[in-house]
Amino acid sequence: MEATSRPYEVVPPEAADVLRPVLPGLANEMIAAIAREVPGYARAMEGEFGQVLRLGVEVALNRFVDLLADPEPDAAGSRRTYVDLGRGEFQAGRSLDALLAAYRVGARLAWRRFVDAGVAGGLSPNAIYALGEAIFAYIDELSAESAEGYAEEQTAAAGESERRRRRLVRLLAQDPPPGQEAVRTAAAAAGWPLPRGIAALVAATGDGGAPGEALLDSIAGRLARRLGEGAIGAEAFGAAIVFVPDPDAPGRRRRLEAAIGDHPAALGPTVEWAEGARSARRAIATQRLAVAGKLPDRAPLIVAEDHLADLLLTADPVLAADLAAARLAPLADLADGPRARLTETLAAWLDRPGQVQAVAATLGVHPQTVRYRVRQLRDLFGERLEDPEARFELALALRVG
Repeated sequence: MEATSRPYEVVPPEAADVLRPVLPGLANEMIAAIAREVPGYARAMEGEFGQVLRLGVEVALNRFVDLLADPEPDAAGSRRTYVDLGRGEFQAGRSLDALLAAYRVGARLAWRRFVDAGVAGGLSPNAIYALGEAIFAYIDELSAESAEGYAEEQTAAAGESERRRRRLVRLLAQDPPPGQEAVRTAAAAAGWPLPRGIAALVAATGDGGAPGEALLDSIAGRLARRLGEGAIGAEAFGAAIVFVPDPDAPGRRRRLEAAIGDHPAALGPTVEWAEGARSARRAIATQRLAVAGKLPDRAPLIVAEDHLADLLLTADPVLAADLAAARLAPLADLADGPRARLTETLAAWLDRPGQVQAVAATLGVHPQTVRYRVRQLRDLFGERLEDPEARFELALALRVG
């Protein structure tokens, strides 16, 4: 007998008439056998699921016999039955194992009853052999259809879960903050208990052609999974943001460092969940400063609270640039070499005013060189080097520059 990918095509069409009278009783036997032999379905048979499975059994038997009579029927509707059974298994919180076991139980029982009916109906041995192969090939098709439905529902559920996660993270990071009830609703939908305190951890930002939204979302999601302990992450406002519950708990800082590895991430201040935007805003600013190389901190975990002065000076870049240009104007017309040396000396002198030896040690030059340069600075800046407020503004200008 020639092999075929659809074995029921080689079963004689008259087999359909022989088998059809067996179907009503066979359906009842199958339901009883499945309830008895598949532990996960013993109770499920009593409710709506039992009715759905009975329909599935009846449709399966009639569809199989119809295929024997006509191997190419329009089976789109019946196929949907098994796709939906697979979807229902996921919705019920079960694996696909029980349903596939039910199919195997049904196939064995159908094979025994169909052999009896085929022999009584005068089918040839070859026809009965082909019938057996057709039954088990058919069960493989049903299993594949249900697996497809299960995967469809699993994918849809994962997509919905991700959408809820992203919505919650974006609400927490939104500035100005949304209404608290909107956050509570989103947290409930995402299955995330609102903690008393949270901090935003920013692993990457999308400035300057860097990671796009999908990649930032992936980075945040992976980091949140590594952190565990209720962390939730997503792309929000051009950054990969993870909100960390109870960030000041014992050992939490160490676990944060372990989770981020060698890739720098900025941690915002601990705030109440209703003020998540403040923590996110500060963490984003800190991360951008770190990426731009404007922070002395080279540790992978960069704590925003350790860099408040830098954040303050860069909060208004235009204003900061104007301050630097105005206060350091006396140096602007110098050649590059002298300007660099005097700028370096001015910074060291402002740190230790009047301490010639200490400034010389910092710069690695002779004290006489320091005195000479300070005289040049006095010529350029005059009394401003003696005025505490002017010295403060010069120090800020140097920090900005």
